[in-house]
Amino acid sequence: MATVKANGSAASTAEHFLLDQAELQLQDLEDTLSLLHAHDIDFGDVYLQYMASESWVLEDGIVKEGSFSIDKGLGVRAVREDKTGFAYADFINKDALISCAKTARNIVKAGQSTQTQLNKIQLVKPLYENINPLKTMEAAEKVALLRDIDHLARSLDPRVFQVMASLSSVYEVVLIAGSDGTYAQDVRPLVRINVTVIVEENGRREQGSSGGGGRYSFQELLKNKPYEHFVREAVRTGIVNLSAQAAPAGTFDIALASGWPGVLIHEAVGHGLEGDFNRKESSSFSNKMNDMVASDLCTIVDDGTLVGRRGSLTIDDEGNPTQYNVLIEKGRLKNYLFDKLNSKLMKQKSSGNGRRESYAHLPMPRMTNTYMLPGESTKDEILASIDKGIYAVNFSGGQVDITSGKFVFVASEAYWVENGRVQYPVKGMTLIGDGPSALKRISMVGNDLQLDEGVGVCGKEGQSVPVGVGQPTLRLNQMTVGGTAGMVS
Repeated sequence: MATVKANGSAASTAEHFLLDQAELQLQDLEDTLSLLHAHDIDFGDVYLQYMASESWVLEDGIVKEGSFSIDKGLGVRAVREDKTGFAYADFINKDALISCAKTARNIVKAGQSTQTQLNKIQLVKPLYENINPLKTMEAAEKVALLRDIDHLARSLDPRVFQVMASLSSVYEVVLIAGSDGTYAQDVRPLVRINVTVIVEENGRREQGSSGGGGRYSFQELLKNKPYEHFVREAVRTGIVNLSAQAAPAGTFDIALASGWPGVLIHEAVGHGLEGDFNRKESSSFSNKMNDMVASDLCTIVDDGTLVGRRGSLTIDDEGNPTQYNVLIEKGRLKNYLFDKLNSKLMKQKSSGNGRRESYAHLPMPRMTNTYMLPGESTKDEILASIDKGIYAVNFSGGQVDITSGKFVFVASEAYWVENGRVQYPVKGMTLIGDGPSALKRISMVGNDLQLDEGVGVCGKEGQSVPVGVGQPTLRLNQMTVGGTAGMVS
């Protein structure tokens, strides 16, 4: 039995918000878990959550929206073999605990009583400060910042036609108690800034966007990257797209820029390595452990332990410390990502990847910060190696089928490359392929690993959670490209 406390400060904050204010004691949690075991289960847990969120939105020079909300509730889960009982309430008190426990256990009822004790302590080093980011900047300062963003964007270039900017922050407090003795607390700050501009020239309009964030205060965010950085990047990409030509279609060598293009690894590869898909054998990576699934230049990891990153967690939503998990090592499949349920059913250890959107959702295997490790080539060497092809700098969206691994990604910034030189920007470029094949087409890996700026959101089975992605510059041989300029050989 193990109790995990993120740190003393987080523990006291969580107990204040989630136990003291609801007039609950540690004994009430133990009694609830024992009640679950009155009908023998493999394991069960209680998840308590308090979340305050705020957002400010500027458009056309006017702060059009300011919202604030508080949500608090609990979820109780009982698991026996592959069957799960789950119930939740959007308030926290003893009656809600008991009612949810009875509902969850009745779904999986069987067997005899077992007593649960929460008593063993293991300290975990926190990955972020115990702060409430909603309170680290006054409302007037946030409004002034949005207006500064609007003013700067319009002053940078007369072609800026419209500016949209937003600030959002979340203060989340969680407490987790499990029948295996887990007793874990965490306080999770999260902030984000986004800037989007519409630029116009000769009747043509294009869009440019930028943003960033992480698990810290707005002051820390702006210290790491001043707001001017995001504004200039949004305006730059919009102006680039004004001069973009229609992208060609065909089969080309592709260079992917470092940083955000790692979303392709997240979507086309990472989801396929989550434990639930592989337990059900519905992933293109199922039953391939220790097989070569990628170029031997590729090592891909999922790392929830990076300090302050958007996808990082001191503990996952089942109370396990997050980990640095090597998924693919030099092309060979080494590990899947697990939560408690799927690790138990597949006779593996949890990798600290049990995540849920809120108390109203069941945990499942989810990524944290997923990225490819750097190689030995330089960006210039990779571009110089391409005779005719595409350099994709940023992606705006895409679709992936987990079973087949097939994907379609839409580039928001891309360039035609010829004779090893970037020639001109292209628009309407889509990258088409499948994850396993794309991994094997990687022929050069850059030495310039970058993580994204902190804007990633991952959706799975109706649940959204913050994540991080990253990669160095990559070269992929002979990938299928969709474009509007017709076929080019």
